[in-house]
Amino acid sequence: MPQIFVTQQDGQQLTLTVPSGRRLMEALRDGGTTVEGTCGGACSCGSCHVYVDDAWLTKLTEAEDDEREMIEAIGDVIEVRPSSRLACQIQMSDALDGLTLTIAEAI
Repeated sequence: MPQIFVTQQDGQQLTLTVPSGRRLMEALRDGGTTVEGTCGGACSCGSCHVYVDDAWLTKLTEAEDDEREMIEAIGDVIEVRPSSRLACQIQMSDALDGLTLTIAEAI
């Protein structure tokens, strides 16, 4: 099972083991992080906003239009970066073993 390395908003670092096929948002929400996943993965709230470490961006599937639009919308309220992604739109796989990310400021 892939492991991910998470930095929370307060700087606390966690290592989580995530089964392949699970949404990253669910793993973060259930793994004791500050991610709420308010919309349950429908890509409609931005509460699972994360900053993916630059080294991992090319290993993720490209963000689809609805994710890009939601990230743009939350940019009016919180900091959005080129590495911004919604964790609900990232499906875990063995290829993402070692994924490193930082949880963005809560909305």
